[in-house]
Amino acid sequence: MKHIIILGDGMADLPIEKLNGKTPLMHAKKPYIDELARKGRCGLLSTVPPEMPAGSEIANMGVMGYDVRKVYEGRGVLEAASMGVELDGNDLAMRCNLVCIDGENIKNHSASHISTEEAHVLIEYLNEKLGNERVHFYPGVSYRHLLVIKDGNKNVSCTPPHDVPEKPFKPLLVKSNEESADETAQLLNDLILKSQELLADHPVNKKRAENGKDAANSVWPWSAGYKPQMPTFKEMFGIEKSSVISAVDLIQGIGVYAGMEVLKVEGATGLYDTNYEGKAQAAINALKNGSEFVYLHVEASDEAGHEGDVELKTRTIEYLDNRIVRHIVKAADELAEPLAIAILPDHPTPCDLRTHTHDPIPFLIYKPGDEPDGVNQYDEESVKEGAFGLLNGDAFIKEFLR
Repeated sequence: MKHIIILGDGMADLPIEKLNGKTPLMHAKKPYIDELARKGRCGLLSTVPPEMPAGSEIANMGVMGYDVRKVYEGRGVLEAASMGVELDGNDLAMRCNLVCIDGENIKNHSASHISTEEAHVLIEYLNEKLGNERVHFYPGVSYRHLLVIKDGNKNVSCTPPHDVPEKPFKPLLVKSNEESADETAQLLNDLILKSQELLADHPVNKKRAENGKDAANSVWPWSAGYKPQMPTFKEMFGIEKSSVISAVDLIQGIGVYAGMEVLKVEGATGLYDTNYEGKAQAAINALKNGSEFVYLHVEASDEAGHEGDVELKTRTIEYLDNRIVRHIVKAADELAEPLAIAILPDHPTPCDLRTHTHDPIPFLIYKPGDEPDGVNQYDEESVKEGAFGLLNGDAFIKEFLR
């Protein structure tokens, strides 16, 4: 049997007043996902240990069955792997957002989803002005970039910018957790403040202002760590060939360390306008061409949740259903082997909170031949009646691959 996980990042939510107490998953028209729920078995999954941050890196690694308490080293190292940046043992890697500072506040974590082309100009400019033998900025996709500091100390406290929209930035600057990390914390804060001076009047931001767009006027480094020691998916589960499909470096980086084939899809953006059909076809091709397991990740719902955009989040769920799940379900009949399908988010990103939470997420598993459990639709409440109850750790992936 072949297996595919279709993950809608941040898809789960809390009841929303403007949806008459429903969540976007309850409100969305998603006939193909609901049909899989009726034919399959459902439950809840706790993806993030309570003492760890509810980040997508931890949550996705949890979905894949990793013991995140042992292997987690921040998201920067994962994105470095995706970008082909080789890290030495003393290299500190960090995610580095381009954010919009409005007055004293972090207006948003993404500079209004700045284009990759604009962002590359700014990051390369900052590397020219602030980079040296020790400090290097690497351009990524949209607002997501990489900062590597040689001989940096990871014992610093950094605030994920998507957790603090409209909050003053100065109290959120980097803090050291021990005296040995004081120098690294000071260096990072200097980079933040100097970037604000350099980016304030950059031609890219002047043009964005003329077009009524938010400025990308500060870097914001966070999620620091060193090169991790992660077993491959084959070592954990004996799967010879597996593939990962995502628009974001974070998930691709997990795939690199997991020994998966990273499949790039033209037009994959990480936003609502991503190439859904292209991702679906890439997954179908991988399954036809020997992959035993495919991890198909879609970022769009998470970004809508961070924006607090209820209508957009609902639409991204409907896109996932009609433009990905529909194609996967229809293609399953063409495969030489039966196809097991799992659908779930990694964590909730409630629109009212605009950040991630630790709440358990709803999941469904459909396997041809398995007895359904009587759940009629897929959402946060309905799955509570499912056969699996509440799972933790690697219990979900082991059940799915069983």
